[in-house]
Amino acid sequence: MVDLLQMLSFVLRLMTPLMALIIITMCFVSLRYGRRSKHALIALEDEERQIRYPVLFWENAIGRSRGSDIRINDPTVSRDHAVLLRRDDGWFITDTDSKAGVYVNGEKTVGRQPIYIGDKIAIGTSILTLRRANDPSDREQRQKRKSREAKVLPGSLILSFITVYLLIIAAEAVINMQNGDVLLPSVGFLAVSWGFYAVTTKVFKRKNFELEGLSLLLCGTGIVLNAAHDQHQSLVQLAAMVLGIALFCFMLWFIEVPDRVMKWRLAISLLAIGLLGATLVLGSVQNGAKNWIVLGPVSVQPSEFAKIAYLFVGASTLDQLQTRKNLFGFIIVTGACIGLLFLMSDFGTAIVFFVTFLIIAFMRSGDIKTVILAVTAAVLGVLVILTVKPYIAARFAAWGHVWEYADAEGYQQVNTLIYSASGGLFGVGIAKGHLQYVFASENDLVFGLASEEMGLIVAVLFAVVIGGLMIYARTVTTRSRSAFYSIAACTAGGMLVFQAALNIFGVTDIFPLTGVTLPFVSYGGSSMAACWGVLAFIKAADERTYSGKKLKPKAERKSVRSTLPSDNDEEEYVEV
Repeated sequence: MVDLLQMLSFVLRLMTPLMALIIITMCFVSLRYGRRSKHALIALEDEERQIRYPVLFWENAIGRSRGSDIRINDPTVSRDHAVLLRRDDGWFITDTDSKAGVYVNGEKTVGRQPIYIGDKIAIGTSILTLRRANDPSDREQRQKRKSREAKVLPGSLILSFITVYLLIIAAEAVINMQNGDVLLPSVGFLAVSWGFYAVTTKVFKRKNFELEGLSLLLCGTGIVLNAAHDQHQSLVQLAAMVLGIALFCFMLWFIEVPDRVMKWRLAISLLAIGLLGATLVLGSVQNGAKNWIVLGPVSVQPSEFAKIAYLFVGASTLDQLQTRKNLFGFIIVTGACIGLLFLMSDFGTAIVFFVTFLIIAFMRSGDIKTVILAVTAAVLGVLVILTVKPYIAARFAAWGHVWEYADAEGYQQVNTLIYSASGGLFGVGIAKGHLQYVFASENDLVFGLASEEMGLIVAVLFAVVIGGLMIYARTVTTRSRSAFYSIAACTAGGMLVFQAALNIFGVTDIFPLTGVTLPFVSYGGSSMAACWGVLAFIKAADERTYSGKKLKPKAERKSVRSTLPSDNDEEEYVEV
């Protein structure tokens, strides 16, 4: 009987990476087919010069610079002259402090000016008429779109495969542990996952579930790994996932309207600084960093939620992006956040904030010199830290030489390397590893724990999922409804990737050990909830996320009909 159970456990270990690979492939293939093809929404026509400018994006920079979406080769046009943008209630144009100004039908614009089909827009000496796209390939584009949409996998199918995957790893854990400690967390996870799917499809009317599926795959694996070693921790992780999903849903509602976010940016900026300031005053020191606030039996890491607030502050709509006031405000908030993190000695999170700043700064300006200057300043800051913080210097001294410090600073990394290698491709079995007895194995060292117990293939697939989120965020930026979504999505993806890199490469001695969590997998309620909040920025960049809104008859939306040309004028309804 024992031999039969061991054989069954081995078969389940072989099935685990195969099922994980199938789920990941399904989700990313479905994401690929779910993207909107790039075609003109409307057009600007210069009748005098007989030039037609297709408008491809929801927000378009108009100017003489090479980086403009609509480049007008006219010396009277400023480098960054105006922004043409679409909102739910129509098309608008905004003058971005140009020298010559912007005129619509002969009247100078102030702030956002609504424009309609047939309006004459003066950009310098160029007169542009707003036209419908009138692309002769529109019908062909619609057919291609329907064909692509038909290849998008239903969320129920993705979640069914995730259910099978979770049952496989839970069954293996039960066999290896010879008890049912993983059953309650596993059943709870499946109940929450299917409930989340029901709310997504029935309440919010969303048809795409790929990003959520990938995140649930990581969360489910982390919960089972935790349950195999500490059932209480796994239940805490499950509760944190529920809070994270609630935060995810709230944020998708909140950032549905970019202009609403812009109105709240100041309050959100103060929230980010306030969270870190409160931690500095009220926080408890754990593992050398004052980054936790303990409230009875509950401990919270506010810096995780400050990351979300910081993303709000860094991203911006295109017409606001080109103002100096916006840029200076972002730099001030950045300096305050990183300064507070240094005072808290939370250098791992400070590094995440700094890299996030670099991504946002580059996306906002496209200037590599700004990034180089910031990196130079950071290097000088690190040298100062190594001088005033001896224990940080000790970590750097062990970096690359952990075997020489196996009984001191390199203890965790040495054990991670040994036990990860012992797991091979398919692992020694859930709950049968030895890394579980090393401090922080379920959070900081979770990549090594997964490598040992589930195998190197599964552990690497974790990295593939997180890296894939970044690649997907980059691919949808050109089709996003606002520069806010583009910047936020790419930055969110970059934040998750860099945090995962710090975790994976830190415990394997490629990077210095910083003690940050592996997104969605590591034990840590604040980290789990915050990761779902960060994921919302990537989800919001997908146009399909907000495509299930109620439709109203065109007769009730005459202004929308004249300013929001639909893809098919023969349809009786337009999306509002």
